[in-house]
Amino acid sequence: MDIITRKPGSTLTEGQYAKVKAQAEELEGVFLNTLTKELFSSIKTDESVMGGGFGEETWRSMQSEQIASTMAQNGGLGIAEQLLPDLLAMQEAANNQNKLPGAYK
Repeated sequence: MDIITRKPGSTLTEGQYAKVKAQAEELEGVFLNTLTKELFSSIKTDESVMGGGFGEETWRSMQSEQIASTMAQNGGLGIAEQLLPDLLAMQEAANNQNKLPGAYK
């Protein structure tokens, strides 16, 4: 997801940019986690293989979180990439609110 970079003349620091990028990836991860949990809930497993019960539910939940996190960190569905320009613009506007007359008042 390194396609989108800071614009020249941006008031965002490297730290702010990294934080906004991480938040976009985290949001995509939350969506993917919900998606994978629903996927796993629709799969019927043989109790003799996976054991069933609380242990399997816990393991499936952790597996779902890890799959979603890995997918999001590696580009996922592109949701974070679509959100990033808007999130960066919002952060840029927040940084410049004192410079714009009447902004955010």
